[in-house]
Amino acid sequence: MQMTERYSASAPTRAEVDALDGVTLLEFGTDWCGHCRAAQAPLASVLAGHELRHLKIEDGPGRALGRSFRVKLWPTLILMRQGEELGRVVRPTHEQPIKELLGSGAITSE
Repeated sequence: MQMTERYSASAPTRAEVDALDGVTLLEFGTDWCGHCRAAQAPLASVLAGHELRHLKIEDGPGRALGRSFRVKLWPTLILMRQGEELGRVVRPTHEQPIKELLGSGAITSE
């Protein structure tokens, strides 16, 4: 899977996210965040072997979607299936916690 490079300033609503079929990885952060930039290499490495919907969403004060998930630190990765949160990882610095998160959703490699 090719990874999205930039955080989208336009976010879906919580209802739209909850209605998505299958498994979705939500990534909350900003393009200027150092922690977010540091997480991109391990995230890209792990996602390269998976077919997975990945929504990269710009977060910040007043952003409804991030607030609905109680996101406090960036980046926050949340794995969802059919509107249910399967797990989350905050500020990953290497591949292992991301692999474990995807394993919690029984995501398989290509």
